[in-house]
Amino acid sequence: MTTATAPAPHAGLEGIRLSFPRLVRSEWIKLRSIRSTVWCFALLFVLNIGFPLLIASVGSFGDAQNPHLSGDTAGAIGVQVITLGVNFTSLIVGVLGVLIISGEYATGMIRGTFTADPGRLGAVFAKAIVLAVAAFVVSAISTWVAALIVHPILSGKGVDFDLGDSKVFLPLLGSSVYVTLIALFAFGVGMIVRTTAGGIAITLGLLLVVPIIFSIVGGLVDANWPANINAFLPSNAGGQLFAFASDTSGAATGGAQVDQASSSDVVTLNGWEGFGVLGAEVLAVGIAALVLIKRRDA
Repeated sequence: MTTATAPAPHAGLEGIRLSFPRLVRSEWIKLRSIRSTVWCFALLFVLNIGFPLLIASVGSFGDAQNPHLSGDTAGAIGVQVITLGVNFTSLIVGVLGVLIISGEYATGMIRGTFTADPGRLGAVFAKAIVLAVAAFVVSAISTWVAALIVHPILSGKGVDFDLGDSKVFLPLLGSSVYVTLIALFAFGVGMIVRTTAGGIAITLGLLLVVPIIFSIVGGLVDANWPANINAFLPSNAGGQLFAFASDTSGAATGGAQVDQASSSDVVTLNGWEGFGVLGAEVLAVGIAALVLIKRRDA
């Protein structure tokens, strides 16, 4: 009498690996299947259009002496109005970036994700790509919808600027890049702490609370170091991406900006420098998160 031998687990599946495109597809399915994600992107879209439309409709931009504005003055006003919602939507994507990864840890789904991709890094990069592309596309579309709606309203109020001007076009594009980088920064924070409450607290604290603290300290002490530190924080450095730069001073108008006239020792960043600083911060957080992902248990 012979005894039947049960087939080994996963027999016939050796050598079969989930390809990276399939990982991206599975992460895309996850992203659009979660109700909170849909609501976050919907809110981002509405706020990116709603705030500029409201201010453009009720605001008064000229005066009796200068009823018609043009040049850098008009361009600066146009950029400020159109990107008015970015400081709010960046907080939304900050929360979303944390939720996308911390939610899987909370439900235990992360074990299934890492089972499908034992190397783990492929799944993490797929999540990051899907998050970045979705955040950029939604932000860019809503920003340019706002621009096309607001432009004729401002023109009717004497604010004449050209959306095709590089000094206007680049900050509008930069606002979507900023939102995308903040989403990735929050995603990295979420991977490090692995809890929703902790990740959101750290992300929003760095974006909102810490800059206020250094601003208060800078007003209390006779030193430039608080302002210099403030300039390198994610929200202030990234704010230069959607700031209008005039030809005369090269200073940014809009976003989080340190007054250049206050002291020659205060650090000021332009758009490219701000992009470099924020990009380096996203990269540093991402590397730390990837190291921990490989070393810790799911």
